[in-house]
Amino acid sequence: MKFLLMLGGVIALPSFAAGGGDLDIGDSVGVSFWLVTAAMLAATVFFFVERDQVSAKWKTSLTVSGLITGIAFWHYLYMRGVWIDTGGSPTVFRYIDWLLTVPLQMVEFYLILAACTNVAGSLFKKLLVGSLVMLGAGFAGEAGLAPALPAFIIGMAGWIYMIYELYMGEGKAAVSTASPAVNSAYNAMMMIIVFGWSIYPLGYVAGYLMGAVDPSTLNLIYNLADFINKILFGLIIWHVAVKESSHSH
Repeated sequence: MKFLLMLGGVIALPSFAAGGGDLDIGDSVGVSFWLVTAAMLAATVFFFVERDQVSAKWKTSLTVSGLITGIAFWHYLYMRGVWIDTGGSPTVFRYIDWLLTVPLQMVEFYLILAACTNVAGSLFKKLLVGSLVMLGAGFAGEAGLAPALPAFIIGMAGWIYMIYELYMGEGKAAVSTASPAVNSAYNAMMMIIVFGWSIYPLGYVAGYLMGAVDPSTLNLIYNLADFINKILFGLIIWHVAVKESSHSH
């Protein structure tokens, strides 16, 4: 209840809620910002409420899932305002969001393995380094701090390094001793990291490497990617947490 009251206080803040302008039905990017904002709030409430339905070892995983969508909700409140007011990309807000939420997703991989098997702490450090290289290079390219193509290549290298560690490195070794439910969740999360995250470089290519910068396509693709990768990622963890908790009772 305290959480819901606190959330109500946040939502009541009117200063940026309307974004300073009306939403045009023909503005597909603006509509997508609003849809994702609402979905992130709904997912956040869901993950925190569902903590009570799972056993103790899964509670932290659901808390982190709620933090990921909660942080995204907060940033989308601002990002949609930037878009509606200016029609420009909210690059700084988006990368601040990713700087917090992407490492938290790496924490999720570590937590889901640590809940059920022995996993080295060095796995999280490797994933964190890979995610920071990916994000740092992406931001440098989008903010004009580095040429777009070299920044893209460096960012892709960080992403591929993370995939390698999860598929072939310490992640693979740890998940091999976990339960079938954890294995299936791990594989589903891997699908998101490989295929879901591939939407982001597609957005970057469409926005920055196809000639003129195209903020509409860029933001539409990024909003879709956030919707899939943050909410679905958390729902996969919730599903395995409920499944494993019911078996342990």
